[in-house]
Amino acid sequence: MADEEGRVITSELGSIRIADEVVAVIAGLAATEVEGVSAMSGGFAGDIAEVLGRRNLSKGVKVEVGAEEAKIDLYIIVDYGNRIPDVAWGIQENVKKAIEQMTGLKVLQVNVHVQGVNFPMKEKEKEDEQKESTLK
Repeated sequence: MADEEGRVITSELGSIRIADEVVAVIAGLAATEVEGVSAMSGGFAGDIAEVLGRRNLSKGVKVEVGAEEAKIDLYIIVDYGNRIPDVAWGIQENVKKAIEQMTGLKVLQVNVHVQGVNFPMKEKEKEDEQKESTLK
C-alpha cells in the first residue's frame, strides 16, 4: 500500500505516511552513532549543501522503501585505526534495529560502502589551523 512518497499505514482512525527521507535520516543518525564512523560521505552535492549552512541528516544514505520492507545503502568514512569489517557490522546492526523499531519496516539489506579513511591531525597541525582561523 506504499506509494511514491513513502510507506503508508492505514488503520480505522486514518493513515500514517512515513516519507523515504525520514527513513534516510533515521539510518544516517544510527550509522553515525557507531564508533569508528568519522562521517557520512554525501558526494559533491552534499558537501555544497553543508558549505551553504544546511546540515543534511540523510547525507550519504540511499533508501529504497517498499510496502513493508526497506533496503539501505550507506556511504561512510571510517576513522583510521578501526577495523573496517567491525565498523560495518556495527552499522548494519544499529541501522536495522533503529529503522525496524521506529517505522515497523522490515529491513532486508543494509549495504555499507566505505568511501575513505579519516586520518587524525597531529597536535601541531591542529594548532596551526587554529592560529590561521583566528588571524582571518
